Formats: sequence, structure tokens, C-alpha cells
Amino acid sequence: MSFSLPAFRRKWSCRGYMSVGAAMVTVALGLSLVLADRAEARKYGSPLNIFGIAAPRPRATVHSVKFSGKIPLPRPRPEEAPKASDEAAPETAGKPSEERPSPDKPSADKPSADKPDANKPAEAAPPAEKQASACRLALTEEIAIAPSIPDIRGPGACGGEDLVRLEAIVLPDKRKVAVKPAAILRCTMASAIADWVRKDVMPLAASLGSAISDLDNFDSFECRGRNRVVGAMLSEHGKANALDVRAIKLVNGQSIGLTDRTMSREVRERVLHSVCSRFSTVLGPGSDWYHEDHIHLDLAQRRNDYRICQWNVWDPLPQVAPLLPAERPEEAPPREVAAKPEEKPDAKQGTDEEAAEKSPASADKSAADGNQAQPHKPATKKRR
Repeated sequence: MSFSLPAFRRKWSCRGYMSVGAAMVTVALGLSLVLADRAEARKYGSPLNIFGIAAPRPRATVHSVKFSGKIPLPRPRPEEAPKASDEAAPETAGKPSEERPSPDKPSADKPSADKPDANKPAEAAPPAEKQASACRLALTEEIAIAPSIPDIRGPGACGGEDLVRLEAIVLPDKRKVAVKPAAILRCTMASAIADWVRKDVMPLAASLGSAISDLDNFDSFECRGRNRVVGAMLSEHGKANALDVRAIKLVNGQSIGLTDRTMSREVRERVLHSVCSRFSTVLGPGSDWYHEDHIHLDLAQRRNDYRICQWNVWDPLPQVAPLLPAERPEEAPPREVAAKPEEKPDAKQGTDEEAAEKSPASADKSAADGNQAQPHKPATKKRR
């Protein structure tokens, strides 16, 4: 058996083992370099360490301080500093310096005037008082008993502001005219009613020998359409700007019915002229059949200050209704009777001759008929 190097290399090749060894040496060198770099990187923070893979930095050594039992005192207060208030001194005398509140900075435990307490619920601010109108200031108790009432906000445009309850009107002699029932009106309307009663109705009652006691209120505020028609325009009653008056009662028990035809026409006309000069709308008998038993008064605002006054003062009714005609007086001249129509003699004579020429039988028959039926007389015509 012969041995040769080329034959050994062909049979037992070591080239593969040499390559594996070289790879292992290369890996060992790489690991040593990586570990050296990571050890060096621990000293300095990596700018690209986004995910926190690098090892944490070592903490500094904590040196323990032994408590000596003495509390450090604050520095003495400068002489030029302002003195603290006497009230705060006893409260802060027994507290340490860390817990004393500063005079310029409010304490966190106690709420200040500028900073409310966050734990307490916020209190609702009181509503601002509504300023009284000029009409409310002028309508004093010397003119009318009319207390103010809250504003009314009804459906649609019903209601209004500056409302009063007109209970009575005070006359210049301090007597009171009761409004029955009390009327809910706007202040301007209530003031106009009070002036009308004080300046116009009071002299009218004095001319009748009495004084006013009551004012009959037929209707005041009511949220409705005109004449209570469904879908109609909002009435002035819905705005508390109208009053319906039916009668004015006197102290002596007499009642002045404004639409009563038994009342004197002169009295009703005086009332008509007074209301038409004071109110922008006056509706009564003759305007429509809704106002036949009362008078409607309001202060509606119209273009160019247009006014409406529709009230027909009818003539008074007679005391006794004339059911039968009056008897004819005795001194009256006698009634004339119409004369009978004249007959022509020639025509009558011709008829007699014709009757004679008739047969005697017909003559007897006509005579018999004449005995049974009387001749017809012409009717007489009377003059009236």
C-alpha cells in the first residue's frame, strides 16, 4: 500500500472542516466586539434608543442623612416689611412656619372673597328687580287701588307687561268706586279708566243728584280672538288692553245702563262723547250684534292715530206700547160717504122698451126671480 499526499487529499479532504473553523472564529470575534460596544454604550445614552432596549443607567449613590432633631428656623423678618394684622397673629402663633398662610396669598383650606369654595354648589344669583314704569309711578293709591301683578305670558301673543289689578277708583273726595269684578288691565288702560270715572262720570252722576258707587265690569283680560271667533285676530282683551262696561251704579240705587233704551237719551249721549274723546276704540249698539248689551273700550294703537267710535244711541222706548188705535174724538168732523153713480135716462128707457117686446113668459119669469133675490147695492168707500 503506497501513501501519497495527493491521494490523501483526494480521499480525506479537510477543506470543509477548515471553513467551519473559520466561521466559528469570525463569530467569536464579532461577539467580543458587540459586547465591548454595549459596555461602552452604558456610559452614554443612545440617541436612537426609541424602544428602551439599552440597559438602564446606574442610579447615583444615595447618601442617608441622619435627622438631628432640630427644625430649621426662618430668617428674621425685615424691619421695612409691613406688619401682620393683629387678628391673624393669634391664629398662626402655634403653627409651624410651613403651615402659616402668607398675608398676600390666601390659604388653600379657607375660601377667599374673590375665590369661592369649589366644594360648595354655586348659588343662583337673585333676579334683578324690575324698574317701575312711569305709569306705575303715576298711578298712586290716591287715584286708584290697583296693585301690580306679574307679567302674563299666554299662548300666542296673549298677555302683556306692566299689568295691574284694578279693584277700585278713588274720587277726589276720597270716596271709592268699586270695580266689580276687579279688572286685570295694563297700567295705561287702568289709568285711562280712572281718569274717565273721576273727570267725566262723577259730574254726570252729580247732575242726577247722586254719586257713583260701582262700575259694572262685563269683561277685561281674556286670551281669545275678536268676538270669540275661532281663528280671528287677537282681541285687545287678550292683550289686557280693553274693558267692557255694562252699567254705572249710583249710591241712590239707580243704575245707568249704557245700552238701556229706557234711560234718558241725553245721559247716554254724554257718556258717548266722553268715551269717544278718551279711548281709541268704542263699540256699542249698531256696530255689530256682539255689542248690543255693553260698551267696548280699548286703547289700540293704529296707523296715523286712527280712532273708531261706533255707538248708535237709540231713541227711548215709549212707556206703554200702542197695541190698539186710539178712539175717534167726538169733535172730529163726520166721515164723508162717496156719492152714488148717476144713471142716464135714455139708456134706461131703451132697456124698458126692449124688455116690453119680450114674451110675457119671460117677463113673468124675471118677475118671479126678482121676488126671490134682492137687487145688489154698490159698496160705499170711506175716507181715513
